[in-house]
Amino acid sequence: MTRTLLTFGDSNTHGTPPIVTRGVYARFGRGVRWPTVAHAQLGAEWDLVEEGLPGRTAQFTDPVMGPYMNGEQGLRIALESHGPIDVLTIMLGTNDTKTMFGATPEAITGGIAALMAIAFSEEVQTRHSGFKVLLICPPPVLEQGPIAREFFGGRAKSMALPPLYADLAHVWGAGFVDAGQHIGVSPVDGVHYDEAAHATLGAAAAKAIAAL
Repeated sequence: MTRTLLTFGDSNTHGTPPIVTRGVYARFGRGVRWPTVAHAQLGAEWDLVEEGLPGRTAQFTDPVMGPYMNGEQGLRIALESHGPIDVLTIMLGTNDTKTMFGATPEAITGGIAALMAIAFSEEVQTRHSGFKVLLICPPPVLEQGPIAREFFGGRAKSMALPPLYADLAHVWGAGFVDAGQHIGVSPVDGVHYDEAAHATLGAAAAKAIAAL
């Protein structure tokens, strides 16, 4: 029986390489992006739906990039666009550390809690005949490189997130991976992952998904 994995996240789920020049679009290919690495390791009985949107937050409308960056809207759309799914991964929070949102680590975790509430709602679970959730906490950002100004103060916030996410996953009965225990962001832009990090994260995610 075929099972379906839905990976929901931001640019690091989309596969955006470390940014060298602002405004230039790029994306790692299949087999490099961590969701495709995880998919390959899970095996042929799995299908993959990639839902990574560069700039996506857990809860905020972005005044520059647009209101559709709010993950609450995106998750509802994704869960109604695809299905049935068997496992949902959520990896968000990096963009929520941007200075302009003024969010504390607790507030950022609150946004993730809202996504968990959507995913575990009776309506959504019934629609998909039940599915598991894996919450992935992104690694801490570095305030350096061409997009550093957007993330001023973001490192301290992002470093405080892993224990908060872990507790939240436990409360909801979800799986949990602290990506920062496996990978780090690229020093090129302080936010995105290089190819080696994608490979490592994909392997860690596949192991956690199999354990669900």
